[in-house]
Order: sequence, then C-alpha cells, then structure tokens
Amino acid sequence: MVLMGGGNWNPSAMSWFLDLAGRGHVLVLRASGAGELGAEMYGDFGGTASVETLVFSSREAADDPVVLEKIQAADGIFIAGGDQARYVRFWRGTRLARALDQHVADGKPIGGTSAGLAILGGTAYGALDDGSLQSEAALAEPTGDAITLVEDFLHLPLMADIVTDTHFNQRGRLGRLIAFIARARVLGRVHTIGLGIDEGGTLAVAGDGMARYYGPEGTYAWIVRPLRGVPRLREGQPLDWHNIEVRGVQPGGLVDMTKMVAKDPGFRTVVSVHKGRLEPSPERQKP
Repeated sequence: MVLMGGGNWNPSAMSWFLDLAGRGHVLVLRASGAGELGAEMYGDFGGTASVETLVFSSREAADDPVVLEKIQAADGIFIAGGDQARYVRFWRGTRLARALDQHVADGKPIGGTSAGLAILGGTAYGALDDGSLQSEAALAEPTGDAITLVEDFLHLPLMADIVTDTHFNQRGRLGRLIAFIARARVLGRVHTIGLGIDEGGTLAVAGDGMARYYGPEGTYAWIVRPLRGVPRLREGQPLDWHNIEVRGVQPGGLVDMTKMVAKDPGFRTVVSVHKGRLEPSPERQKP
C-alpha cells in the first residue's frame, strides 16, 4: 500500500508503488475531476505500461461489468483525493468494493491520497455531513452527527483496526482523530488506533507489514494510541480522555503495521483531552 496524506507526490514512494505493480497497468479511481492525476503518474514516473482513470458519477457504475473487468485486470490501483463521501455513497456494498478487497487479497498494490486514504481504514471518516469537521468541534461533541464513521466498507487486513486522517499537521487534525478513535472504540472497535499522514508524506507498506515513511523534513506519519481503553462518551458533552500516546515517524522511519509500532520514532508525547480541550499541546519529545 501507499498511504498518502495529500499534496505533492513523493517520487521515491511512487516509484516504489509502480515497481510493486510490475510497471504494468495502473488504474486510478476517482469521483470528481478528470484524468490529470493519471497523466501525471504516467508522465512523471515513466516506464509504466499504462495508467487509466475512471471517474465515478453514480453508484450504478460500481456494479458495471466493464468497470469490474478493469479492476480485476489492474496490476495496481490508486484512489485519488476529493470527497470521500462520494466514494462511500457510490461504492459501499457494491461489487466494486468487493473487487478492491480481492485486489489486495491477490497481493496487488493499492494506494490512496487524501480522500482516497481516508477510506482505506477499517473504520473511515466518511464526511457524510458534506462538511470537513474541525478538531475543536469534534472534541466538543464526539457523539455529534458530524462524526460520520463508516465500517464494513473496505476490508484490508493491515488496516482493520486503523482509522486514518490526512493533511494532518497542516490542518491541525490531531484533535479530530482522537475524537474518531474515541467514537470508534465506544461503538465496539475497541482496538482502534489512529494513523495521520502529513501533506507531502507517504507511508509505503510492504506485504509483510513493514512500512517506511517518505516525506519532506518536518513532516511525519502520526501513530495515535490511547493508553486507557474505551472512554465514556455522554451525549452533547465534550470529550474527557487521558493518556493518549502520540508518536511521530520521521522521513526514513519504519513502522511495523502488524503491531502499529514505530521503530525509533522522531518524537513521542502523551496528551489528554479535558472538557474538549487538548492538553498539553503536543510538544515533540525524543522517546
């Protein structure tokens, strides 16, 4: 897998992804825009047989036999950014969703950026309220209707207990990711861990679960792991939850995705949420 936080491509990570696809036929899936991302992938990282883009505008297309044949034939699949709510509405419960699961089960690579990464977790933030939830609002009302978490969508084994977030540090999303984890655990996903990826960053995950983070200096992959089980959520009340460990994986750093353990992280800190406020601010400390 290549798990991208949005923004610019990382050339090393994308070349790695295309190598995994055997430099064969890559399929880009999206639900807005056109073929520009596929054209960039083909032109900027040459040596690939083909890159084709499918743009979805309806749910019916996700059960189209021609589409399913293209999914089955693809050597690699990449899901573009945009609005993850469209992916959920168009793909969830369709033959296409099952075909994406099978693509991964067959040992073929899959990737996603921004909204395309948001839907790869076992629990996904679906943005089904047609908004983009801010951290302050998520922590103030973690039981609120704006936290639209989606389960039973895609079933990628290494992502089963993960909820992702993107554009992470640039848009201040640590608070909302903590709220997502809290909500998921209360709903029964008691082992859920958060994974945030900064803009310009990519976590490249090999088939054995070992992952390397690629990105500009000063960016990270963020592993957010509560140290105290399941919080108590009360309707209409802000989140109170203590001892949440945050580890930042710096460029070149490794993560064992089978255990969600960072090897020699760039920083480690522990934060808490008190009456909907994140405290202390997550200062980065060497582990």
